[in-house]
Amino acid sequence: MTKNNYIYTNRELSWLQFNGRVLQEAADKTVPLIERMRFLGIFSNNLDEFFKVRYATVKRIDDIGKAGKTELGGIKASELLTQITDIVIKQQTESLNILSKIELELENEGIFIINEKELDSSQKNFLRDYFFNKISPALVTIILNEDIELPNLKDSAAYLAINMHLKNGNHQYALIEISKNMSRFIVLPQKDGKDYIIMIDDVMRLCLDDIFNIFDYNTITAHMIKITRDAELDLESDLSKSFMEKISDSVKERQEGEPVRFVYDKTIDRNTLDFFTLKMGIDITDSRIPGGRYHNRRDYMSFPSLGRKDLLYSKIEALPVKNLSLKGSIFPSISKKDYLLYTPYQTFSYVVKFLREAALDPKVRSIKITIYRLAEISQVASSLINAAKNGKKVTVSMEIQARFDEQANIEYAEQMQREGVNLIFGVQGLKVHSKMCVIEREEDSKIKRYGFVSTGNFNESTAKIYTDFTLFTANPKILKDINKVFNFFEVNYRIYRYKHIITSPHYTKNVFYKLIDQEIKNKSEGKPAYIRLKMNSISSYKMIDKLYEASNAGVKIQMIVRGICCLVPGVKGMSENIEVISIIDKFLEHTRTSVFCNNNQPKVFISSADWMTRNIENRVEVTCPIYDESIKEDLIDLFNICWNDNVKSRILNESGNNSYKKTQSTKNRSQFATYDFLKNKLN
Repeated sequence: MTKNNYIYTNRELSWLQFNGRVLQEAADKTVPLIERMRFLGIFSNNLDEFFKVRYATVKRIDDIGKAGKTELGGIKASELLTQITDIVIKQQTESLNILSKIELELENEGIFIINEKELDSSQKNFLRDYFFNKISPALVTIILNEDIELPNLKDSAAYLAINMHLKNGNHQYALIEISKNMSRFIVLPQKDGKDYIIMIDDVMRLCLDDIFNIFDYNTITAHMIKITRDAELDLESDLSKSFMEKISDSVKERQEGEPVRFVYDKTIDRNTLDFFTLKMGIDITDSRIPGGRYHNRRDYMSFPSLGRKDLLYSKIEALPVKNLSLKGSIFPSISKKDYLLYTPYQTFSYVVKFLREAALDPKVRSIKITIYRLAEISQVASSLINAAKNGKKVTVSMEIQARFDEQANIEYAEQMQREGVNLIFGVQGLKVHSKMCVIEREEDSKIKRYGFVSTGNFNESTAKIYTDFTLFTANPKILKDINKVFNFFEVNYRIYRYKHIITSPHYTKNVFYKLIDQEIKNKSEGKPAYIRLKMNSISSYKMIDKLYEASNAGVKIQMIVRGICCLVPGVKGMSENIEVISIIDKFLEHTRTSVFCNNNQPKVFISSADWMTRNIENRVEVTCPIYDESIKEDLIDLFNICWNDNVKSRILNESGNNSYKKTQSTKNRSQFATYDFLKNKLN
């Protein structure tokens, strides 16, 4: 049985185990060196979001005195806060050790990360010019004393905490904000064929005398601090405001959310630390994390490449989909059969091509699509606006509560509204997380539907690094059901029945229960039975319990879970027939697939939904059946390629130690093998 004699792993602790797997990539010497540095950035960025959302939620539970043991996996909120802080401190220490090793290896490659004390005179002159021309004009410096109230510090921004020991014996405190608008890394001119990089923080340390020359001090110190705030949106009930206005105002107020984490340079002196924690209202329940000289390591995601392709992953050439041409019309091909797109191995251009053609085609009457997160410069949005300008009826369900993308989505929504696009802002109480599109085209005096369903966002940027499936189809049965979902957006007091797709929040749990029950029944009758699942996270206790039931009935279950896994596999009498692995590699595994044996007549699905309570009960999600037999076979083969990974897969188990799945067989790195599999299919 698991820790606390409980049958689920706490979701927060499971998430920290996931971020530990990201940290393993930074430590892995087989990963290209600059990519390892960037994995440190991903680790840090993940941790920032974790504290804004998940830690903040547990802290709220603790603040209101709610026991929350069931919801928190058998752990009291106060105990969980302590456990999280302890784990994060340990992981942060490990990340600093990894960083030190990476820096040494970079030096062996002729790349040196230096600080202000390691500069020669020419480098100092270069950086002083850089400071006065690029940094100083945008510098935000706040002078403080005990009588002045501290201005509201920005969430997750990094600051230098300044302590000047004045000649009159007093202390003068100040803050310097590290601007997000400037690159964190400054590449110095090469010397003797060697590259030198300095952090912008250290340039400010170099120029402290220039910044504070009006003060008469003996000594001056600068230590980095960072505060993370609760990111929950509190929507006001003002009836005079539109939904977009409420979201926009709430996003602005997020910067004033309660602090939940305070990270500081562990070498900071006690007086300076006490002054700033008191000023910022950091209390005992906030997570205090002693760190190194630098924070906001998420910036390492943009660590400069320096033209060193040998220290980066090789870029792949995105493949075409066999028999689906980007030249000429795409609709005749889709009219004849379904096609599966697998990004980033295959090009996302097919999605853009589909929408662009629909925008121009005189026969297309309408386009309906769901939008969750768009690229900063979105060809998808441009195509939809173009369609509206060409007289098509364009309906966009825009989820403007997509966390941390709210403001970007609001700006796109306003732009689309100005151009005549019909905007629907989801369903009250539900986030629209489904990824789908349906167009209506007039052919031979009749309306024919075309569309696509995806596991991921329609985002050109993430399509280069997230693995996702998109099914292009003209199957009238599937598209009739998808059209009903759009009708539900318009008239959401009516619950529709669907014959083919599986939708949340009304049907997902019950339909998957039936599919699992059928495997249990088949097993009891001596028929073949298995379940194979691939998803980002599983935290729904109801779904976990159902899988435990299937395991106890003897059904073999294979699961590939990238992130949170509250299910505990391999426990005798509970989950001994369940195996779970997690793959962290070059691309972010984002596909959601399920395969049910069905007496060797497999039922295969792709989905926008993970098996989390929010996806099953609190969101609009779509799971789509695969009817094309060749695509079914491909999805099963692709699952097996991932399952047989013995290079980048980790075994998830009761211990949570993230041990690699190593076997004596030939090395199979699934992401590389997947590309080869798809490339070979072109022959």
